[in-house]
Amino acid sequence: MKSYHAPRWLPGGNLQTIWPSLYARRVIGPRIHYQRERWDTADGDFIDVDFLAGGPSAKPDAPLLVLFHGLEGSSRSHYAEAFADWARASGLAFAVPHFRGCSGEINRAPRAYHSGDVEEVGWILARLREWQRARGGGPVLAAGVSLGGNALLRWAGEMGAAASDSVSAVAAVCAPLDLAAGGHAIGRGFNRQVYTRMFMRTMKAKAYAKLAQHPGLFDHERLRHAHDLYAFDDIFTAPLHGFAGVDDYWRRASAKPHLDRIRVPALALNARNDPFVPAASLPREGEVGGQVTLWQPAEGGHVGFPQGKAPPGNVFWLPQAVGNWLLERA
Repeated sequence: MKSYHAPRWLPGGNLQTIWPSLYARRVIGPRIHYQRERWDTADGDFIDVDFLAGGPSAKPDAPLLVLFHGLEGSSRSHYAEAFADWARASGLAFAVPHFRGCSGEINRAPRAYHSGDVEEVGWILARLREWQRARGGGPVLAAGVSLGGNALLRWAGEMGAAASDSVSAVAAVCAPLDLAAGGHAIGRGFNRQVYTRMFMRTMKAKAYAKLAQHPGLFDHERLRHAHDLYAFDDIFTAPLHGFAGVDDYWRRASAKPHLDRIRVPALALNARNDPFVPAASLPREGEVGGQVTLWQPAEGGHVGFPQGKAPPGNVFWLPQAVGNWLLERA
C-alpha cells in the first residue's frame, strides 16, 4: 500500500480533519445521486439505505461496496460522497445504510444506534449479500468510517469465519477501536470546544425527539446538563441499548479486544495524529489476527487524508487507497 504524506500547506491533525470536511472537492464527476430504499426491521422500526444511482457502469457482475457512516453521518457526508464517486468511476455498485435516526427522519423504536451494534450490522450485510446474489452481482466489500468502522470490525470479530458468508473483505477508516480512549480524548481541550459541541448539538436534538416519542425513556434534566459524550452515552446510548452504563458500553462495544478473532481480510487505517483517537490506544501487530492489516501513517487527521495542491484540493486519496485494498481481496 502506498504511503501517505499530508500536503505541506495543511499541517497538523486538526487542520487535516477540518479542512477536508468543509472545503475539499468531494467528487470529480457529476453530482452524486442516490436511490433510497426503506427496510422494515423486526422490532417495528426502519432503516433507510441509499444506493448509488446510475451505477455500476455496464458491469452487472460488479462488486458492491457498502459504507457504514460515522457518528451523526449520512450518505451526504464528505467521505460518503467521495467513496461514492470512486465507486462510480471504478464500476462498482455502492450503498450507504443509515444507522437509525441518521437518514433525515427520526426512527420509531425506543433506541438509536451505537458503536457496537453487531446485530444491526450483520442484518444489513446479510440482506445486501442477498440483494447482490439476486441481481447476479459480484462480492460484497464493506468499509466503515469512525463509529461505523468500529461497529464493522466488532461484527467481524464476533462472527469469525462466518463473516465470509456476507463479505469478502472489510476496512475500518479512523475507527476509535478503544472507545474509552477515544471518548475521553474528544472530551478534552480543543476537541471538547469544537468537535464535542458539534456532535452534541445534533445528538441532543435527536434524543429529545426520541423522548417525545417515548415519554419517560430517560431523564430529561440529566441530559440537559450533559456536555460531553461520556455523559450523553451514560444517560442515553448505554441504557437504551442494554448496557449497564457508559463504562460497560465503551468496554463491550470496543472492537480492539476482538481483532484477533477476525477471519476475513480486514484493514484498520488510523492516522497517528487523529485528534479523536490517541495513537497510544491503537492496536499493535501482536494484538490482531493474521487476516488484519494495520496501517497507521503519521498524518491524515480524522477521516481527512487530504492530498493535492492548495485549495481547491481533494480527499480522493482515502477512497482510492481503501477501495483498491478491498478490491484486491474481492
